[in-house]
Amino acid sequence: MTITVFIRYRLDPFKRDAFETYAKRWLGIIPRCGGDLVGYWMPHEGTNNIAYALISFDSLAAYEAYRALLRADDAGIANFQFAEQERCILAEERTFLRRVE
Repeated sequence: MTITVFIRYRLDPFKRDAFETYAKRWLGIIPRCGGDLVGYWMPHEGTNNIAYALISFDSLAAYEAYRALLRADDAGIANFQFAEQERCILAEERTFLRRVE
């Protein structure tokens, strides 16, 4: 069963550019570490402080293996540090979803 991690980010609306830089960096890192990146979505109209990401995996075990690789990846580590330094992410929520078939 494929699972998709739905990540909801609450952003500092004055640091959306920093978050977009952070999100773009994941476009190469996530697939290299084993995630099937569906995409990142930035605020466009309306609410200006919410962004989303969706990443799919074959199983929860595949997700756990991905997380271990991500935490050991030099570019991944640097991107986590970038977000902390910029303080562009105020909160992050993860929900694990499965497709209804």
